Amino acid sequence: MRKFNLGTSDLEVSTVGLGCMRMANKSVDEAIAIIQAALDSNINFFDHADIYGDGKSEIIFGEAIKRMKIDRSDIIIQSKCGINKVDGTFDFSKEHILKSVDEILERLQMDYLDVLLLHRPDALVEPEEVAEAFKILKDSGKVKYFGVSNQSSMMIDLLQRSVEDKLIVNQMQFSLMHSPLVDYGMNVNMATNPGIDRSQGMIEYARLNNITIQAWSPFYAGFFEAVFVDNDDYPEVNVALQLLADKYNVSKEAIAVAWIDRHPANIQTIVGSMNPDRIKRISKVSNVSLSRKEWYDLYKAAGNILL
Repeated sequence: MRKFNLGTSDLEVSTVGLGCMRMANKSVDEAIAIIQAALDSNINFFDHADIYGDGKSEIIFGEAIKRMKIDRSDIIIQSKCGINKVDGTFDFSKEHILKSVDEILERLQMDYLDVLLLHRPDALVEPEEVAEAFKILKDSGKVKYFGVSNQSSMMIDLLQRSVEDKLIVNQMQFSLMHSPLVDYGMNVNMATNPGIDRSQGMIEYARLNNITIQAWSPFYAGFFEAVFVDNDDYPEVNVALQLLADKYNVSKEAIAVAWIDRHPANIQTIVGSMNPDRIKRISKVSNVSLSRKEWYDLYKAAGNILL
């Protein structure tokens, strides 16, 4: 599988990362099989958040890694904080960030995170507090690199004004059937729905600032509304996916990821499958190199109109 450096860091990550949100529902033995399938597929990046399974996902993962006796330096671990699990509000205060990281590390049974992301935007953020928390975490060796999730370019600039370390990641929803990141750029000054800049030029901003976009929900249309792969409600896009799956001898899921991977922004796709066989099928994305025409054919099959 192709690897690249995450943002401006020295972390060499697989183009596909495993999202562990659903690991809370698995046993440790099941988690071991899932993690091993990822490793066998040359996936070295694992994405968490403190709210996944109310922390249980990290507990199961940490115990599985311990039992597998995996060298910590051989895997790259990312987690997220900033959502208050008690009341569902957002909290980027210094105290909340520091407490969250200590709890994350305890659940994972690890000494450090490779990457920490601030999860959903906190409207009451004080960038100076975030900067203080990040400095403490960096100086103590608890976190190597920092980033954000679901945040605008202006929010990143606001944080970056105070935060010393370069923010290297913005994790955002992106898929063949949820593509505002690229829609706006092809509909500038058009009086059409795709011409509305919902992403605030994030994909261009990320390329200009060497920030890696991580695509979450790569198989979903809308916000967790429906998986579009093999869904009869999306016949045209599934026909297009199948044609390319047959051509490249891979699954439709691999083609859906290849569509994301084809973009020159060097996007990392976070897949949340807990099925070892499916993880292996998705990893075959490394066998696919979509042409420009194939990329646009899929984009149009997803219902997008090029004017």
